[in-house]
Amino acid sequence: MMQYQDSSEPKTPETFHIALLSAYAVGVHGIESLIPMPIPWLKIGLANIITLTTLLLYGLKAGMTVTLIRVFIGSLFGGTFLGPAFVLSIGGGVASTLVMWASRNLFGRLLSPVGVSLLGAMTHNISQLFLAYLFFVRRIEAIMLISPVIIMLGAITGAFNGIITTLIINRIKEHRENQK
Repeated sequence: MMQYQDSSEPKTPETFHIALLSAYAVGVHGIESLIPMPIPWLKIGLANIITLTTLLLYGLKAGMTVTLIRVFIGSLFGGTFLGPAFVLSIGGGVASTLVMWASRNLFGRLLSPVGVSLLGAMTHNISQLFLAYLFFVRRIEAIMLISPVIIMLGAITGAFNGIITTLIINRIKEHRENQK
């Protein structure tokens, strides 16, 4: 009798952690969608804490995996798959993940998780504004009017997310040291 052999990557603790972090990101994204906001499409971006944590612990491939899983599953559950919100979310998520990874690689420890998060938040917002203009709004006046508000709120939430990420990373480091 022929045995079936799984040709996929071997199951490692890292693979399990990335899957778990992806599930956390989807859960946080879902919970966040229940929080009433003064502007309907505005979000705090709490799931980005999970993305940044993953990126800092496991690198670009893992961080991008979490981002893509969160966006795809979140949009499927939220009913926005392939709609304008999906386009803005995927564009902002991919761009910000790439910039956070690049900034961490270029500047190393000179940039704290707060700095990396701020760069990611700014990239996310600017990418979304650009995509909104390019595909949906087509009125630069509207984009220019809302840009300062979006960028200011992005800086606040980016700083908050960076602080929470720093606390999480420090707690993980403490836990790892206690395991030795």
